[in-house]
Amino acid sequence: MVEGVVELMTEKEFNDFVKESVVVVDFFAEWCMPCVMMGPIFEELSEKFKGKIKFAKVNINGNEDLAQKFEVSSIPNFILFKDGEVKERFVGAMTGDEFEEKLKAFV
Repeated sequence: MVEGVVELMTEKEFNDFVKESVVVVDFFAEWCMPCVMMGPIFEELSEKFKGKIKFAKVNINGNEDLAQKFEVSSIPNFILFKDGEVKERFVGAMTGDEFEEKLKAFV
């Protein structure tokens, strides 16, 4: 993980992190192969969008209440927030180019 670019969140700091600006959160699990495959893509995009979009990851194991609150039933599950509100949801693995195109609509 690139230090300082992708934040690993727990429920405690989550609300403060997403309440301002554009934030994309990766709800994942370490045992999920598509999640593992998306990890480097997510980190690469966090560099490309640095200063425009904040990036965070939430491990659903240990943060079940947060996953339940946002109805995360399939992973990887990427939720885009703007000023604390859910604006978009992307579920499943995708290419870096596909993900980048989806994010460009919010900057």
